[in-house]
Parts: sequence; C-alpha cells; structure tokens
Amino acid sequence: MLNIDLHCHSTVSDGLLSPADVATRAHNNGVDVWALTDHDEIGGISVARATAKELGMRHVAGVEISITWAGHTIHIVGLQIDETNPQLVQGLYDTRHGREKRAQQIGEMLAEVGIPNAYQGALHYVGNPDLISRTHFARYLVESGTCRDISDVFKNYLVEGKPGYVEHRWASLKDALTWIKGAGGVAVVAHPGRYDLTQLEMSAFLDEFKQYGGLGIEVVTGSHTPDQYAEYAKIAQQYGFLASRGSDFHGPGESKTELGALPPLPGNLVPVWHDWF
Repeated sequence: MLNIDLHCHSTVSDGLLSPADVATRAHNNGVDVWALTDHDEIGGISVARATAKELGMRHVAGVEISITWAGHTIHIVGLQIDETNPQLVQGLYDTRHGREKRAQQIGEMLAEVGIPNAYQGALHYVGNPDLISRTHFARYLVESGTCRDISDVFKNYLVEGKPGYVEHRWASLKDALTWIKGAGGVAVVAHPGRYDLTQLEMSAFLDEFKQYGGLGIEVVTGSHTPDQYAEYAKIAQQYGFLASRGSDFHGPGESKTELGALPPLPGNLVPVWHDWF
C-alpha cells in the first residue's frame, strides 16, 4: 500500500522547513506520493517537484486556499493543479493581498494588552513577506515566553473573542473552486473537523461545495481524531466525495502528526488519487 501525504507546508507559507527539506523529510519517513500545499502560494512547487524527482518520490502539485464562507474561514486544498495557470496565479495573488495590513493590526492589538513588538517578532519567522499569518505571531508568543506552546497561544490569543483577533475576508468558495478547476485540479475540503460549524452549517457548506464542483474531503488528517476519521468517512460516502489523506505538517516539534505517519484511509472509500497512477 502506498504511503500518500497530500497536505503539508513549507517556509513558502507558514512551515518551518524549506520545500526541499520537507520533500526530503517526507521521503525519509516512507512517503511514496507527496504534495506540498502551501497557503495561498505556489512558489515552492517547482523545487518540491524537482526534489521529489531526485528522491524517486511521486509529486502532486498542490495549494491550500483560504476562503470566507458565511463568516467562517475555511481552507480548500487544490491537488493536481497546473501552477502556471494565469487565473489561479492571479487569484492567489489577490487572496494574499491584505495580509500585511492585517498583521500590523494584530501587532497593535497585542501591544494594547501588554505584548509589545509582536509584529516585528513575527516577521523573524516569515519566509515569504506576502504570507505573514497568525502562525508566525504564535511562534513569537511562544519564543517570548508569553505562552507555553502553540496550542496555548490559540486558547488565549489570535482567535475570535481573544486579543489579537483581526477578521479578514478571503476568497469566496466559488472563486477558489473556479481557480482550482480552471487549473485542471481537484478541490478538496481541508480538515473539516477543525471548523466551528453547526451540523446544519456544515451540511449547507458541503452542499454548496459540491454544487460548485468540489470533489473531495480530507478524512484522515493530522487535525482529526480517530473518531473524526470515522465521522468524515461517513460524510464522504453520503456526498459521494473522494477521500484524501494528509498530515498538515508544518514543522518538527510543532505539528500533531509527522509526515507519512497517518493511518490509511478506511477501505470503503474511493481515494482522491484512485485514477492518478
């Protein structure tokens, strides 16, 4: 059985390792088929592809797009994309626009509660200035001793209702799926168990996702518990979605799941890669 990991990040977005180092780590961990899916960014794909080829590992071009749906931020993974597609390239550029202003506002809000220089501190962790994110602030809050770990950060800061939360409107669901499909890719709902949606809202979202041509859902992911594997396996069957698997690896010592360490998909599902090779 192939070890397939279709969701992880590099320094091109908010990961700790370069695309080449992520590829090498995946290979060393026994991954056979791998996708780098940086947030709203495709700049690491060429290095990822070349390194995977050198290592004898199959590579899948991917991206993770941030969207705003009914006031919620949700992530859509695009797999098997043509990263040179002009509409996708422009759409991702537009999606990244505004992160800098948002980051400055986060820094100002944290300063108001007694955490000075958080914006400057977060910048030390940013590999791509266009993609400064909450994760970069979280790393600074841990380094500065404000919080014990990343989990502690998101319990007390940077989320709705807590200091440092700044709302940002991302792409629409329709736009994200249009870009992915236009680039020849397959759209997959990333880690659905992470979203603060009611059952009714989740149903409405998945209906809309399918209506716009979404084909897949992550079932086995580093963000899910074993109970959620079963829950989203049922949802995949209910909607006729293809099932995906990915660690959502961001870096050693920071991610819940190591590259390639997830259990296989439940056997009664159709994998998103069923017709790729």
